[in-house]
Amino acid sequence: MLFTLKKFVGGLLMPLPFLLIVMGLALILLWFTRWQKSGKTLFALSWLVLLLISLQPVADRLLLPLEKQYATYQGNDPVDYIVVLGGGYTFNPNWAPSANLFANSLPRVTEGVRLYRAHPNTKMVFTGSAGPNSQSSAKTAAQVAESLGVPAADIIALEQPKDTVEEAAAVATLVGDKPFLLVTSASHLPRAIKFFTAKGLHPIPAPANQLAITTPLHSWERTIPAATYLGHSERAWYETLGLLWQKLTGNKNDE
Repeated sequence: MLFTLKKFVGGLLMPLPFLLIVMGLALILLWFTRWQKSGKTLFALSWLVLLLISLQPVADRLLLPLEKQYATYQGNDPVDYIVVLGGGYTFNPNWAPSANLFANSLPRVTEGVRLYRAHPNTKMVFTGSAGPNSQSSAKTAAQVAESLGVPAADIIALEQPKDTVEEAAAVATLVGDKPFLLVTSASHLPRAIKFFTAKGLHPIPAPANQLAITTPLHSWERTIPAATYLGHSERAWYETLGLLWQKLTGNKNDE
């Protein structure tokens, strides 16, 4: 119950729902009260913020400080495990396996498979519980890895963890004090590393799913608001809130 409440409240604090709530409050002030000036100001400010965080230069500048902390892994450290953290997913057996993984999850799995091919004789470890679906996130991601050629014998699915704290605890039981590659979204990796090292583990950061664009774009891609870039701002805000909560709780609880 607490986990669900935490996710629900956290979801309402994301930029889009929060700004829509503020806009709704502004409309109430305009329609049903004499606070016309306050309603106009509140609506204009929330509209302006929504516009700005939907622009590529603003969104990616917010996200880049999180993503640039760890570079793409190109090393050859001797490891026995490649741990891929769970993310958003659904499960429809009639879909192609990869279609069941949401945008943040599929790049994690494909990066994990790339690292698996570069490190023979390792085990791929997937984490994530079932939630409302009939199949866990870990098992769904494992099926995608199998569809990409990873043998089932080299896959371990940890299907109980619900968040990053529980993922760290489950991985600690499996790997002990051995170093391992930790694959998750680049924006999530700074927070994940803190959770895993707090358990006495020795993760080697391997970021995936980089989103903040630093290479050239067409002028219209930089100046026209887009849902894609609003999503980038959301990731930045989500992880910033998570880092603040992590600091307040001393790495003991996830966001």
